[in-house]
Amino acid sequence: MTARKLLSVAAGVAVTLSGVACDNSGLTNINKNPNSPTVAPPGPVFTRAANLAVSEFLGSGYDQYYTSVVAQHLAEVQYPDVDAYRRLDPASTGTAFNAAYSAELEDLTQVVKAGRAQNNPFYWGPASIVRAWEFGYLTDSWGDIPYSQANQGDSSTAVLSPAYDAQKDIYTDLFKTLDTASKALAAANPGLTNLGTADIIYKGSAIKWQRFANSLRARYAMRVVNADRNLADAQLKAAFAAPGGVFTANADAAALVWPGDNTYNNPWGGDLARDDRRVSNRLIDPLIAMNDPRLAVYAQPTQADPTKYAGLQNGMLQSQLGAYVATTSRVGKALFTASTSYGNFGNAGIARPSYLMTFAELSFIQAEAAERGLGGLNAAQAKGFYEAGIRSSMAQWGITDQTAITAYLASTPVAYAGGTPGLVQIANQKWIALFGDGGQAWAEWRRTCQPTTVKPGPEAIQNTVPRRLLYPSTEYAVNASSLNAAVARQGADAFTTRVWWDVNSSSAPTYTAGCGTR
Repeated sequence: MTARKLLSVAAGVAVTLSGVACDNSGLTNINKNPNSPTVAPPGPVFTRAANLAVSEFLGSGYDQYYTSVVAQHLAEVQYPDVDAYRRLDPASTGTAFNAAYSAELEDLTQVVKAGRAQNNPFYWGPASIVRAWEFGYLTDSWGDIPYSQANQGDSSTAVLSPAYDAQKDIYTDLFKTLDTASKALAAANPGLTNLGTADIIYKGSAIKWQRFANSLRARYAMRVVNADRNLADAQLKAAFAAPGGVFTANADAAALVWPGDNTYNNPWGGDLARDDRRVSNRLIDPLIAMNDPRLAVYAQPTQADPTKYAGLQNGMLQSQLGAYVATTSRVGKALFTASTSYGNFGNAGIARPSYLMTFAELSFIQAEAAERGLGGLNAAQAKGFYEAGIRSSMAQWGITDQTAITAYLASTPVAYAGGTPGLVQIANQKWIALFGDGGQAWAEWRRTCQPTTVKPGPEAIQNTVPRRLLYPSTEYAVNASSLNAAVARQGADAFTTRVWWDVNSSSAPTYTAGCGTR
């Protein structure tokens, strides 16, 4: 329970007791501190919440340290506990779960309340969209979670032990939330005050928030396709037809551009200086095989041989890894801070944007929808969307040589094949393009079983790649009844339990037998 909630509950108890004892109505105003307001303006609260949310799920913890390793974009070269799944314990991964509810989700909830009280969609719309974005990471990682009763500890009917909602119901409400926000932003009086510079993602642009809401809706629609194809189809159609449409260019992407002032830096760069990780061979090997121009951006040549790139095997013993420190590739210089004990990288990474969702991802969603006849699209459109996804990913990472990109698109492994082989290509290219967003890369791998090379390393404590994270220890301590009800409904609190949208993944056209099994 946060300090804010504790204060609210304590205040409620004090008012009740004082009402029984005597008339203390005058004390309410006397005890108000004009220098300590209880209601903050929406702008600064939104800024803080967006900063925390992006740092939480696109930062060095949940993203770089955990999910990018589980998705095998990265591998551990110093302390391979996460690679072996030992460090995916409830106390470790639960930090992101707990912090999300106690900090940014609470702030975003308050901005939504304030915006609705003022009947201003330019306040509550962006806050509800970021809230929906963050809840996506939470439910995709843990499954059933507190949702409809979350962040109500300081409401008039305080909920201190929130129920866990079924993931299917959470997704239903996420679709509704994004639809409502998109339409409200489209219909809002343009004379209303917006978040302006306090909006560190879109600077108050209503049309860009609409496109993000609709594109995020498309992400969630495709996420559920194996569980409910009809729902996915309907939501894709609605997302593509919603006010403002979806992303049409990289300039539409939802991104937090960090100042890079050594106070607010891209959260990936600083942690890379620890030199704990390398790029996984699951990612580097196909980049080398396809002569992918992104190789030199995603990775650095090895220290032992500056002419060579080499990925690291996931899930090795710590005693084995010393030989690989100099012979495997570090993450690319574009993501690093200024200097480390092993080189100066010119602060390239501290001001790099963190992408909440990219045009490349949206393009691959459209390509898959087209190939599968979903969302009102058809197979003849798939190739165009597929190539747009690759081109926009290249541009996002600063690759501008169009001759090289065109040659890449025409090469045998990359040229669009159509049908099920085409869907395999889309899934693999999407996984590659999601580098830097481990949560989405892991979710997409679970949904598509691509790439098929993602399997537990030789020293992993279990023979299958985790399908979810374990509930935090703190939840067992403070909300056990609600958590146990969720476990009874969803399945054991174990890595092998599948969340709702993942239960039927074998129905995916790209599925292969033994997916994720060593």
